[in-house]
Amino acid sequence: MSLVHTIVLLWAWGSLQAFEIVEKENIFQKTPCPAFLMFDNAAYLADMSFELPCHCKPEEVTAVVWFYQKHLGSSHTKVLTDFDGRVLTEAAQVRVGSDMLLRFSIRMFSLLVFRAQPEDSGLYFCGTRKGDYFYAYDVDIQSSEGMVATFKDQGQEPFADEYHGNLHVFTTFWEWTPCDRCGVRGEQWRIGLCYLQSPDLSPRYQRTVPDVVSCGSRAVPRKLQTRARHHMPELLVQSCVVPCEKKMTIQEGVLAIFNYVSKVGSWPWVPQVPIQFHQQRLGHGLIISCPGARPEHAVAWDKDGQYLYRTQYLKGVNRSMRVFIDHGNQLHIRFTQLEDRGIYYCWRQGVRVAGFRLGVTSRGHYPASFSDPETHSAVVLTLIGYLLITAVFVTIHLCRCCCYLFRCYPNFSR
Repeated sequence: MSLVHTIVLLWAWGSLQAFEIVEKENIFQKTPCPAFLMFDNAAYLADMSFELPCHCKPEEVTAVVWFYQKHLGSSHTKVLTDFDGRVLTEAAQVRVGSDMLLRFSIRMFSLLVFRAQPEDSGLYFCGTRKGDYFYAYDVDIQSSEGMVATFKDQGQEPFADEYHGNLHVFTTFWEWTPCDRCGVRGEQWRIGLCYLQSPDLSPRYQRTVPDVVSCGSRAVPRKLQTRARHHMPELLVQSCVVPCEKKMTIQEGVLAIFNYVSKVGSWPWVPQVPIQFHQQRLGHGLIISCPGARPEHAVAWDKDGQYLYRTQYLKGVNRSMRVFIDHGNQLHIRFTQLEDRGIYYCWRQGVRVAGFRLGVTSRGHYPASFSDPETHSAVVLTLIGYLLITAVFVTIHLCRCCCYLFRCYPNFSR
């Protein structure tokens, strides 16, 4: 390629980049801010991550500040960014239950909240450091604690709609997830969140459908929220079968050769997915997470050659289950036993992505830590036991003192 052609290509690339930047800037120019601040309603399931775009702002504003209020007009307002709008947080470093100030990020004027919790429900404002608001959201984070699973293959049906006068309570389902496995029978599901329809909603909250918002919206009066409180989120599950995408036959042939040679003893075994080894104490609990998976992803678990289907292992199917899958796609093993040893494979969006080789041991020294749930529970139970013993001791001595006073001084109460 000649020097002239190279210069022309670089000039064209620079022109495209400049055009892209102009188009991004024109988004705010074409979207005028409302004269009266309204709230967009949005609902999510607990432990999900979501993004709130700042759809409008004045041209002279170069950095936005996000604010949070639990209720409209509350005197307690949280500032969710530094005053330059440059706070960044990596999603992989966020843990469940972290404070909201540690679970957000500002990127391209948008607010990202990781692993949202029900207490994060409230009003989110996009504005400036002076307190001028441009755009606002009414966010409803619905808890998964009372989530009800419905298995379509077993003939089960979702909740029926509820009617209380002018109030209509119902479930709105998301799209079906992809099949969680390929080449074998898998499962797919869709999440359903609680919504209601009523003419008594606050007019300051925007709705996609007239008079319809999520059940935890700030637009719903308190008396209506009480009636819709028992309508829990739902999970609709059904079976599916999809073929696996064809991979390079050369790679499969190489793995087959490596596996054959490994049996002879000259080459080590080469797994098809990354394998992580973990040693667990006998009788202690364990929680395994699939790398890169989120609650809205299609995630499946296998143990060696056994498929752990949600129809049998989903949390809440059987209260006596020792091994189960929660609604956040995590695999729980309570009171680890020797038969739990093996390789647990994780599927994400229909592709097997990782494996965990679990070993169980009853020996070894493990330092105690208060961050360990079992250590925390043991300390709490010990303190409760000491308090009960102290209460019994004090009660016995008070009774003895009272008896002594009434015996020695029979006229004391006169």
